[in-house]
Amino acid sequence: MPFDLMLMLGGLVSGMLAGILGIGGGSVLVPLMVALGFTPINAIGTSSLAILLTSLSGSIQNWRMGYIDWRKISSLGLPALLTAQLGAAIAQYIPAAWLLFGFAALMVTNIYLVGLKQRSIAIESSLPATTRQKLLSSTLTGCSAGLVAGLVGVGGGAILVPLQMLLLGETIKVAIQTSLGVVFLTAVSATIGHGINGHVLFSQGIILGIGGLLGAQFGTRYLPKIPDRIVNNLFRFTLLLISIYTFMQGISQLTKH
Repeated sequence: MPFDLMLMLGGLVSGMLAGILGIGGGSVLVPLMVALGFTPINAIGTSSLAILLTSLSGSIQNWRMGYIDWRKISSLGLPALLTAQLGAAIAQYIPAAWLLFGFAALMVTNIYLVGLKQRSIAIESSLPATTRQKLLSSTLTGCSAGLVAGLVGVGGGAILVPLQMLLLGETIKVAIQTSLGVVFLTAVSATIGHGINGHVLFSQGIILGIGGLLGAQFGTRYLPKIPDRIVNNLFRFTLLLISIYTFMQGISQLTKH
């Protein structure tokens, strides 16, 4: 299969997952690019550009369908813009294998976090009681997503969705739709940071992003039609597969040295 076609198909799959689950950008693209021979740091930087295009497509579609709350996006996205730059700066100093191990650990952590919500562990007691607490929770969620976006090349949705559910009490579908808008902001910031450091391969990122544009249109259209329970289980299963694959890639990186 031609190399560019493989990139396009990878972008298409990641876009569909982004639209349906709020993840799939870097969570799929980083392991794919590493498997195709890219260095982890270039995979992380280039995926940020592809995520930018994918999340923009999905957010526009959600806006047209009336599922976008710009106040929620801004309260999460503005803190994420700052910490995405920090993550991008730190990433270049971390060995490739440890970036991949950290990525896998993040996926496993998020399986647990979504499980907490699914098992209804006192979610009401975790909801912000005051406006000040709600603002603090939104800031914490946004900062965490931005840092992860810059550090390991995910758009932030893999952490935004569980944290919105746990800290802000959102349903999984609302969390997914909001995360796409925030992911666009974090991807802009992370792409700039990685681009300055020379880690973005622009032609490959655009090819991935075009596939993501098409996939996100499909995913956002079908998300409202899928039962919450199925979305929940599919979200966790996808994270499990990605974490296993990425961990094995990290082991492979270690054996090269």
